[in-house]
Amino acid sequence: MALAVLIAAVPLAGRAADPFEINVIIALTGPGAFLAKDQQVVLNAIEDQVNKSGGIRGRPIKFVIADDQSSPQVGVQLMNQAIARKAQVVLGSTLVAICSAMAPLAKDGPVLYCLSPGLHPDPGSYAFSSEPSTTDAFIGTAVYFARRGWHKVALITSSDATGQDAARGIDDAFRAQGGLQIVDRETFNNSDVTVDAQMARVKASDADAVIGWSTGPPIGTVLRSISNLGITLPVVAGNGNMTFAQMKAYADFLPKELYFPGFAALVPDQLPNGVLKQRAAEFTAALRAAGGAESGHVSAWDPALLVVNAYRALGFDATAAQIRDYLANLQNWAGADGTYDFKAIPQRGIGAGSIVMIRWDAARQNWVGVSKPGGEPLGR
Repeated sequence: MALAVLIAAVPLAGRAADPFEINVIIALTGPGAFLAKDQQVVLNAIEDQVNKSGGIRGRPIKFVIADDQSSPQVGVQLMNQAIARKAQVVLGSTLVAICSAMAPLAKDGPVLYCLSPGLHPDPGSYAFSSEPSTTDAFIGTAVYFARRGWHKVALITSSDATGQDAARGIDDAFRAQGGLQIVDRETFNNSDVTVDAQMARVKASDADAVIGWSTGPPIGTVLRSISNLGITLPVVAGNGNMTFAQMKAYADFLPKELYFPGFAALVPDQLPNGVLKQRAAEFTAALRAAGGAESGHVSAWDPALLVVNAYRALGFDATAAQIRDYLANLQNWAGADGTYDFKAIPQRGIGAGSIVMIRWDAARQNWVGVSKPGGEPLGR
């Protein structure tokens, strides 16, 4: 009888130690892979950090990562599978087009935390979006441009969902800032092998600066054509391209002045002492310990920790509605990107005040902050 009791207890002990699984859908292959690979490193770092500190209520966690292949159709299939498994939260996807395809499936739950800033969820919905929005990124950029005296701007965007989101966002941001003018607008298809014709028009536009907005290999096409045409203007590229791998791949034709509307987590040494600097330093240290790039990609860091904190607060049986409400009411939460207030900024928690303009320093092979949070240039 004693032996039978011991044998019966083994499965219970095993179940207690089983990792608590959190569903993730990201683009590990296809055009979004350069971003998702960094997101995977970030998630692995968080998993390691959380489990070494005792997990959630003594139970380890595991991010169960599925590859949507950079395809909205595959993303929808994987989202349906997660729903069938009764998932209460799904992190992903990497690209806004896939998030947009998945979001309608989360109308009544689960919580979908998109890892692209290009998704703009309705307040009160089950969808959330990572990082400041594209419009917020352009607000920070507009402040920086205005203070630097770059008032005439040429814009080139891809024709996909990422580019379309940018084209809308920049108009709202520039109107809010005032004093800035878009003197030329160009578009291109992601499959184009050159945009020399568009860049020739940019060169003739008398612009003070260029904004090229796309994510992944297409931005390489833009930067190559800028080099081909001998354009020496400062260039701002979409912050989804802030990876060491891309900077290395494009090293032969990067502009001398290449900027991104980025985040404090990527330049922790330039932050004033305080909780935000501490959170940014924790982000960098965790990635180093995980063997990833020192910056990685911050888009997955805060969302994943927010979800972990929700389960810590609510328990493993938390419903999608409870998790949504937990996030929706969260205020003054310090993350690597900045301080979150979901009541002030629904479904996102963070806005233009957290944008830090960052320059790629080819000599140092690293990011350098050139503005305060919000876009005001340093030294002003």
